[in-house]
Amino acid sequence: MEPPAVTRYRRPFLAPLWLTMLAIVCALGVAVAIYFSALTTVVVLVRPAEKEAGTIDDPPLAPDGEQRAQVLAQMLGETTGVGHLDAIFVSDSRRAQQVIQPLADRLGKQPVVIPGGDISSIASRITRGHDGGAVLFVGNGANVPQLVHELSGIEVGPSHDTEHDTLYVVSIPTYGKANVVRLKY
Repeated sequence: MEPPAVTRYRRPFLAPLWLTMLAIVCALGVAVAIYFSALTTVVVLVRPAEKEAGTIDDPPLAPDGEQRAQVLAQMLGETTGVGHLDAIFVSDSRRAQQVIQPLADRLGKQPVVIPGGDISSIASRITRGHDGGAVLFVGNGANVPQLVHELSGIEVGPSHDTEHDTLYVVSIPTYGKANVVRLKY
């Protein structure tokens, strides 16, 4: 007695089942890829604190500004877990670097100095390579509102010399529009 022969009529019967399984696996793969690529980058923007009265072009921090720098270090000084910063960027002004120094010492991170210039190049520099992370930028008083607008498309208005206690939190999702939160500290 001969074994039953496999005929060509039996193989096409299973093809719809295999094609359906293949389509489900592909759809799940695409869904997982989209889920893991949907990240939100958070950028915290801070103006430099109060300056000492004087006639020099780049004055140091006033005592009130030094206290504000310590408060900022306490607010953002988490080294792990929720609220930790992936990178710290600072403008080339003396006050901005003095504001960031207590936080940088607390985190053990060296801030990256970004010279003033084109706002769009500053925005791309501080967000590049930090998808899904949190980044801090301490900038000049004039460029922080411009940078908020460049990152989010939201106009926050001009900054005033008395707004040293304002920081902006810009969340930039991969898909959708960015959001801005203005905080006083």
